[in-house]
Amino acid sequence: MQRHFNPLLLGFATLFMACSEPPTASDQESFEAILGNSPSIVGNTEYLDSPYLTPGDRVYMVGHQNGTFPELGWHIKGEMGGVWDHPIKLLDGFDLVLNHNGNRISLDRADSFVNYPMANQHIFLNDNPDFAVSRWQFVPDAVEGILVELVIENTSGAPQSLTVDFTGYTDLRPTWLGEETGMIDSQDEISFDSATGAWVAKDAQNPWYTLFGSDQQISSHEEQESPYAGMGVGGSISQSLELPVGGIGRIRFAIAGSFESEAAARDTYEQLLSQGSELMIAKRDRYAQLAAQSELRIPDAELQQTFEWLKYNSDWMIQEVPGIGRGITAGIPDYPWWFGVDSEYALRGYMAVGQRDIVHSTIKLLDSVSMAVNGNGKIIHEMSTNGKVFNPGNINETPQFASLIWNIYRWNGDKAFLEKYFPTIEKGMDWLMDANDGNNNGFPDGFGMMEIHGLDSEMIDVAAYTQAAFSDASKIAAALGQDQKAADYASRATSLAEKINDEFWSARFGSYADFMGTDQQALHLIDDAIVRADTLNKPWAIAELEATRQAIRRNPGSGLRPFVLHHNWVVNTPMEVGIADPEKAKVALETARQYTNPFGMFVTGIDRDETAGADEGSFQGSKVFSYTGAVMTLPTGVQTVAENNYGNPDQALDYLKRMTRSFSYALPGSMYEVSPDYGMMAQAWNIFSFGVPIVEQFFGVRPMVSEKRIVLQPQMPEAWPEAALNNVLVGENSVDLTYSKNAEGLMTFRAEQASSDWTLVFPLPENLTEEQIEVRSGTLAKNASGGLQVVSDGAVLDISFTP
Repeated sequence: MQRHFNPLLLGFATLFMACSEPPTASDQESFEAILGNSPSIVGNTEYLDSPYLTPGDRVYMVGHQNGTFPELGWHIKGEMGGVWDHPIKLLDGFDLVLNHNGNRISLDRADSFVNYPMANQHIFLNDNPDFAVSRWQFVPDAVEGILVELVIENTSGAPQSLTVDFTGYTDLRPTWLGEETGMIDSQDEISFDSATGAWVAKDAQNPWYTLFGSDQQISSHEEQESPYAGMGVGGSISQSLELPVGGIGRIRFAIAGSFESEAAARDTYEQLLSQGSELMIAKRDRYAQLAAQSELRIPDAELQQTFEWLKYNSDWMIQEVPGIGRGITAGIPDYPWWFGVDSEYALRGYMAVGQRDIVHSTIKLLDSVSMAVNGNGKIIHEMSTNGKVFNPGNINETPQFASLIWNIYRWNGDKAFLEKYFPTIEKGMDWLMDANDGNNNGFPDGFGMMEIHGLDSEMIDVAAYTQAAFSDASKIAAALGQDQKAADYASRATSLAEKINDEFWSARFGSYADFMGTDQQALHLIDDAIVRADTLNKPWAIAELEATRQAIRRNPGSGLRPFVLHHNWVVNTPMEVGIADPEKAKVALETARQYTNPFGMFVTGIDRDETAGADEGSFQGSKVFSYTGAVMTLPTGVQTVAENNYGNPDQALDYLKRMTRSFSYALPGSMYEVSPDYGMMAQAWNIFSFGVPIVEQFFGVRPMVSEKRIVLQPQMPEAWPEAALNNVLVGENSVDLTYSKNAEGLMTFRAEQASSDWTLVFPLPENLTEEQIEVRSGTLAKNASGGLQVVSDGAVLDISFTP
């Protein structure tokens, strides 16, 4: 994979266009010039026939890196590509054709694809020796439309005449579950508006519109049939170019839409053509600001680049629908709507990298919809962008919401934020235990993260997240002055931690159990699991499952007991939330390392190969995508957090590097949901898997903004003898952190904050004496437990020691 700033068309400086209808692309700074100093990554040519994303918070586009728009996706079969303006689609795609000397040159076989943080470029070199062609596209912030810029350079040595045909294929249809909200698709109708030179399309029975056209004078236009499934139509426009020797022509095409009115679509269309460069500059500069927040500098260039681009990826996932809300979606192309659990993981990472506004708007959206639909504190699982809630919630989402609120409060210090969402937490915890714990043993029953049929009894992840929720709800109650409730929640948290370590632990397997259930349930699940293992040709798993079945039959139980059947990744959640006994955690973490491949953790451990855990070499995946046999970034991220929780930063870094192997593997600048190249090409929760381990654990940033205090407790991997993390946003403050360790083991740590009236606290290792510590800025003191710590006197804390 080649990764660098794209130099390919930097010579495109002279602009010449035949037409002068204002405003033209020639009148505005080119996209190439605007993005000249922006980071970019050139894609792997082996993946030109795979998807890309042009991101935007109102509109986005999905096509193939070769420049085409095939029918792709399964959630709405064949409809997840094209141009989307949720809750409707605008176009299935478009064609671009050059007509030159009687030849039609279709721009559908790009030679390379280049991804920028907020734009893309397709480069066409080989179809005609007379021209070098590139196609750029980007979606402005808060605009219901997209701009496409075609750049044609005359490389022939003689003047050239040509025409450019743009054909758009409309598909004004609702998104998933639209029919359940009264959004019924009908035939599109299209007409050409000679005053603007644009095609105007409308769904016959709905106020859904799209306009498309160019900034050039149109020489001809023609209605076309759409080759795509559905009730769309096509419209083509032609424009002529005269290119002198070495001349460069630019044409901008605008695609605008609205699900409310024609007037809104027209306003957007005019804005795109008149302000395109200005809009791109604004978005470019905003993305540069995203990169500057929690800016990482480490010796590992690949991991550093991955972390930077995951911040961009996180912004790609934002979707706003007026009248419903603004929040992060789960994944593109098939999950471009809102999820409870995906957000509950992802938003912790978003907060760690300073993307705070979307954290608060997503939480607001989840809370308001959950209370409107459920009314009892239960948090929804999945909602389409038309407002239809598909799944009102699994069991784990409700306790994870409580922990999310506490974690965000640590970073924002806003007591009104706690007051707003604590009623939802109280109701949710009551619902969780009253409606789902039939045997009153403290473990709610029902589906957690694992979507395996029949695996819905007392799940380990639900138990672990419930324990964490009681612990975090206790802290919230205490912050709000509800001392008795705080004590009650804390007591339940302590009890659950003890019960999980006692009742869920399996010494035989060196692991926490997948679930607590009856023998009958376990035997049924074993039968299904053997079929799965046999289908995947995993003889070791079949042998283990059969041995477990025999053991159950030889030693039957009369009630619920723990079972390890699937080795699902969720068995590691007690270490993720930090409640595992240290000795059990040590064993369980070692066991978990057996269920990996070069890219990370298997979702379901029985899917692993015999060599799993040791193989860091080549990888050959299935030609047909399935979540069965999957290695995913979320389980690997959870494992990274778990290793750090128990003092294993080197192993945590190993998991990060495994995930990094899938960065830019298929889509340059992105990391797939399923490693390395399956499922969603962009996934929101990836930032959890990097942001939390790097910011909160390696650099040890543990804020308590309500007290204007930041505890800094770094634990760096040995592979990083020096590291820096700059502009970490903490409340109204920000902090820059640098770390180094020399060959003799001397560690130096410096923190500089923007607000000198805040307190920085650096707890020192227990085995240090005062003589081993050099404090250059700050005060050496003892904490409440008698241990040593350094406390800042002002803006800077600067210390060295040899552990």
